[in-house]
Amino acid sequence: MIDKTQIVIALSGFHGTGKTTIGKKLALRYGLKYISSGMIFRNLAKDLGLSLEELSKLAETKPDIDYAIDNRLKKIALRGGVVADALLSGWMLKDIAHIKIWFQAPLEIRIQRIADRENRSYREVYQETIARETSEMRRFKKYYDIDLNDLSIYDFVISTHPYTIDAVASIIYSIVDGYLESVGNE
Repeated sequence: MIDKTQIVIALSGFHGTGKTTIGKKLALRYGLKYISSGMIFRNLAKDLGLSLEELSKLAETKPDIDYAIDNRLKKIALRGGVVADALLSGWMLKDIAHIKIWFQAPLEIRIQRIADRENRSYREVYQETIARETSEMRRFKKYYDIDLNDLSIYDFVISTHPYTIDAVASIIYSIVDGYLESVGNE
């Protein structure tokens, strides 16, 4: 039996799929800690005075960058009571997370969401996102032998388009509530 405050939820998906928005809603609703590897990565880029693209390129030659971020994610998740938002959270937490969800949306929708959120041009975000995701796919295959197109480890694969964020959140709440109810009856 698991107490709802100890549940570990892994949210994965490419940039702009809604992981962060849903992750924060889940954390608030269930009283969980929210952790985002993307925020850790962004903060590291800022601290080093690098763009996301520059840090991605650096990470291609310095695996310690990804290892440090991923190990921090695991360490926090092992304590329980967390929503982990990371491209690799499903893989990094596959033996820890109680629920693993992959979010997906068409590339052009993801780019537009990021451009709108960051008040940047579509073209700029497109170039940055393609470069980042290409780098991540190479790095994660090289460092962990993970193919990001392999969704077999996820409990659920959810399209976040064309649905509203509230509609997607409602689906996720049902999943979490159902899980908590089923383990509460064991």
